[in-house]
Amino acid sequence: MNRPNILIVMGDHQRADSVLPGAGTIAPNFNQLSREGVTFTQTFCPSPHCCPARATFMSGLYPSEHGIWNNVGNGMAINRGLNDGVRLWSEDMRDAGYKLAYTGKWHVSSLESPKDRGWEELYGARAGYSENEGTWNTIKEYPSPETADSRGEGEIIRPGYTKYTLYGSYPERKPENHDEKVTATATEFLQEQAGNDEPWMLFTGWVGPHDPYIVPQKYLDMYDLDDIGLPESYYDEWENKPYVYKRIASGFGQLSEREIKEGIRHFRAYCTYLDDMFGEILRALDKSGQADNTVVVYCSDHGDYCGEHGLFAKGIPCYQGAYRVPLIIRYPEVVAGPGRRVEEFVSLADVGPTLLELAGVQTGRHFTGESLAPFIKGEIPDSWRDAIHTQCNGVELYYSQRSVMTREFKYVFNGYDQDELYDLRKDPHELVNLANDPGYAEVVRDMCRRHWEFARKVDDSTINPYITVGLAPWGPGEILDK
Repeated sequence: MNRPNILIVMGDHQRADSVLPGAGTIAPNFNQLSREGVTFTQTFCPSPHCCPARATFMSGLYPSEHGIWNNVGNGMAINRGLNDGVRLWSEDMRDAGYKLAYTGKWHVSSLESPKDRGWEELYGARAGYSENEGTWNTIKEYPSPETADSRGEGEIIRPGYTKYTLYGSYPERKPENHDEKVTATATEFLQEQAGNDEPWMLFTGWVGPHDPYIVPQKYLDMYDLDDIGLPESYYDEWENKPYVYKRIASGFGQLSEREIKEGIRHFRAYCTYLDDMFGEILRALDKSGQADNTVVVYCSDHGDYCGEHGLFAKGIPCYQGAYRVPLIIRYPEVVAGPGRRVEEFVSLADVGPTLLELAGVQTGRHFTGESLAPFIKGEIPDSWRDAIHTQCNGVELYYSQRSVMTREFKYVFNGYDQDELYDLRKDPHELVNLANDPGYAEVVRDMCRRHWEFARKVDDSTINPYITVGLAPWGPGEILDK
């Protein structure tokens, strides 16, 4: 068997359920990929922020190992680049003889770009930029206090800031848009590979369906507002939750229930727009004659609350909408039982080891992620993780947060506020915080043990025992006997 080609397409801000049949999104091309491949329905990012999630995808490591904790292109970045000595698996693929091409969003480091890690840059990816550049110069464009209180459709008023607009539309697709150019560049590359005998790997990075959800009208017209319902958790009253959750939700509280539904409608329409472009990429692959020997991966860096708990976008509220992401892998020559869904816990850190194994590339170095190749081949590994862990040190505001989730419980250690514990068997929408319920004290203790075991594995420095920061209810000494 020839070494496979590899096509990776990554959305930004896309929820896991947005590619699943029956979940409310019109997505024939994602659905087709799911029928022809394997869908990993319980896939999670390590942190609900672009840069740490993408650095995990590209390295197979967690933030405490690769060093990217929040977005790198702004003045609040904890680190602007990867830790010294961190090697990306793209470099292994390059050294193994693969031709690597990159188009679209990078967001792994502001000190390096894809070309520094083995890729040929086709469009869009760059290093050395600053998202906050010119901020103090642009505040003169902010609305005056006298005009800031006039709220329009889907808008949120923020005194002293610009208004936030959640959604909108425009008449036709615009070829000059970033994702349109990324898609066109990807299809052109694929067309050029017809008859090419050398293995290649193409990464395609969209910025959609990132908020604001502004889409061509034709995709919005596919959805009837009357068919959109509010999420089960929409009426969360924030009782016994970290105060910052409620503070973030208060802005979205300006939106009416109709506007919340419109936000969901526009998000789904955005995903349908992406599905259309994804179809164009798949058709270009088919025309190249190389589809049968190409691994196709579709995923996203992180998710979106999309109305859950009254929230949109992503951030510090540690809910599954922001952490659970799509992951579909198709490889016609290897997939056993196309159309299968795998329900085991999967991390974005697993994708790199998977592709290396499928390509027959051996590295001999440590990955926190594990290869998913056995699942793709229809095999069940002798052992697999029974919990998923997340690491977050905040976004542009800092908050130390770690979580561990099993099939039964989810525990969130919030070093800055109240911890959280949800009994997922009774409360799948994470509404009732049981962290301080005496009846669950042993569950909290067990979840802390799990946290510390993983923290030791990935060298997480939350171990600091100082009196004002060693705030976990059960400290790392809980695993001394292990």
